[in-house]
Amino acid sequence: MKLEIARALFLIAGLAVTTVAIAAWEEPRPRVFSKAEQAEQCALPRDVKQQVQAQPDQDLLLLLFGLRQGLRPAG
Repeated sequence: MKLEIARALFLIAGLAVTTVAIAAWEEPRPRVFSKAEQAEQCALPRDVKQQVQAQPDQDLLLLLFGLRQGLRPAG
């Protein structure tokens, strides 16, 4: 087989693989969720009467500081 024919076949095969990869790659687009959509997706139990707002406790800052200290390189 001539070198030119082999190069052309490899080029066509490479373009075919690239085309299939692009067609198969599906990335979801960013979108904004509304509260109504979240309520439909995550149904609350029937016995929940009111939602309680989460309040951070006093140790949150200490936890964040400790996590930050763990990211520093030793030395």
